[in-house]
Amino acid sequence: MSYPTPATSVKLVLLGEAAVGKSSLVLRFVSNDFQENKEPTIGAAFLTQKCTIGERTIKYEIWDTAGQERFASLAPMYYRNAQAAIVVYDITKPASFIKARHWVKELHEQAAKDITIALVGNKYDLVQDDDEGQGEREGVRKVSVEEGQNLAAEEGLLFYETSAKTSYNVNDVFIGIGNKIPEAASLASSPEQNNNEGRIDLSTNASSNGNRNLCSC
Repeated sequence: MSYPTPATSVKLVLLGEAAVGKSSLVLRFVSNDFQENKEPTIGAAFLTQKCTIGERTIKYEIWDTAGQERFASLAPMYYRNAQAAIVVYDITKPASFIKARHWVKELHEQAAKDITIALVGNKYDLVQDDDEGQGEREGVRKVSVEEGQNLAAEEGLLFYETSAKTSYNVNDVFIGIGNKIPEAASLASSPEQNNNEGRIDLSTNASSNGNRNLCSC
């Protein structure tokens, strides 16, 4: 008798300036939902989602960190022992791209040496010229695709542009990360995982919405 292969647990952290859409990206991935006026994250939120990629199932254990500067000192607690990180910026705000560079540098210096990092330029919907995604509105984009691609190439990152609002490329980010995580990857137990007091756990809601295999491909 053959038994299902157990899910590979992957600790993943989201980093980026406030209001770039980190929480919206996670909400879209976990619940296939979007909230136009989402409240800022305080400290960090914790969510889980299973993702089936081919014959493999990954259980993402996601730490969505607050972007406000006063919470920046807490970030190492969340990216410690993480196997993956998503660094998010807003393609209409150059300052958020500068901050993304900072986070990439910090991850390379302080996170696990083999961490998989995805650089994500969010809010692509703001620059779309039409609903078909053909062309862009002139003058809205402030960070070019080439700038993002160049930073990713220099630092060895995955790169995507996304829209949490329309779901454009959101699942692709998590599939791409999953494809780079080694088969033998396992999540080491850490104190912050076992003590979620004061943080938000939306994993129950995600399961009830029937999106456990949202990024199945």
